[in-house]
Amino acid sequence: MEAAVPAFIAALLIQAGDRSPWLVAILADRYGRPFIVACAALLAHAAGHALAATGALLIAPLLTPNAKQLLLALACLFAAAGLLWRLKPPDRLEGWRLGALLTPLLGVFILALGDTAQFFTLALGVRGASPWFAFGGAWAGILVVTLAAALMGEMAWRQLPTRAYRIGLGLVALTAGSMLAAGALRLV
Repeated sequence: MEAAVPAFIAALLIQAGDRSPWLVAILADRYGRPFIVACAALLAHAAGHALAATGALLIAPLLTPNAKQLLLALACLFAAAGLLWRLKPPDRLEGWRLGALLTPLLGVFILALGDTAQFFTLALGVRGASPWFAFGGAWAGILVVTLAAALMGEMAWRQLPTRAYRIGLGLVALTAGSMLAAGALRLV
């Protein structure tokens, strides 16, 4: 259970400044069915995070406690790098004619595969007693952001102060990752 809350917080914070909710907002506006688009996006995220939790289940027995902490430090440092990098708009998937369910399902799955939130699910799942708690916490955090994006729509979503948010959160992630890495490498 100790992995659920950190995974929820990490996914909530990371996803709020990511491209996948932006794509959800675009598709919710296009199809006019925000709940269908949000549900499809949540299924896509669930599939990606289930892969991360399964990976955590497989590699957790192979890692020492310091290696597990270093993996979490790397997740923070990669999050910082991604947040401090300029956010590109997602592909609008205008050529996709798969409908309100399949377009967001496949589009969000492809866009989010291997993203920072999944790396946090892996890193927190490795450290916890069960990676499925990390999966559940991350998915709940993504649920909040995805529903908000779908209900807000693209115009309102783009009005959010994303740049300042990403810079602030990126600096926090950089500090946390550096401290965790120093501790894992026994430099402190």
